Amino acid sequence: MTATTPSAPAKPPSTLLLLVRHGQTPTTGTVLPGLAPGLHLSDGGRVQAQEVAERLSALPIDGIYSSPLERACETAEPTAASTGLKVNEHAGLIECDFGAWTGAALTELARLPQWQTVQHTPSTFRFPDGESFAQMQARMVGTLEGLSAAHAGGVVVCFSHADPIKAAVAHALGTHLDLFQRIVISPCSVSVISYVEGQAPAVLMVNSTLE
Repeated sequence: MTATTPSAPAKPPSTLLLLVRHGQTPTTGTVLPGLAPGLHLSDGGRVQAQEVAERLSALPIDGIYSSPLERACETAEPTAASTGLKVNEHAGLIECDFGAWTGAALTELARLPQWQTVQHTPSTFRFPDGESFAQMQARMVGTLEGLSAAHAGGVVVCFSHADPIKAAVAHALGTHLDLFQRIVISPCSVSVISYVEGQAPAVLMVNSTLE
């Protein structure tokens, strides 16, 4: 009789979630737009969205999800067109609710004493009449975990916003929320988190751009 070598147990499937920040808008870097409707991509942002679609064109994408806000959906459209998939709007990917700070200029907000809390101890901060950073992170992380389970072993592209992506990356890295401001997420950048059932998530890439 010939001895047989036992086969190695099959590895659980890895699900890749690609987190794409929306492209540039006319107010990027100057205003805190939050959940205000009607903010669209700039000409440069539309170019960035097309470039992202080209970057992702070789991937076997199983699903495309987007924050319901216009700037995110518009960024997702070229990728959807190139893959033949539809854009699924998902409220869990939406921007943080900045409450009374929505639409305020960043230069004005930086003068407020609360701004130091936002920058250095965000885990303790809740926007007036809005969401806390902790709530935003829990929402975003729960959303990504749900999408990972729904597309086990696949590749999913999620179009969202800077702060939710930063919070998700921080969580996957095991980094305290108070340090999440150290993570840079540029317009139309791609960050990748791998999810395997029963294991901690693994961050494969952060803030990848063509620049």
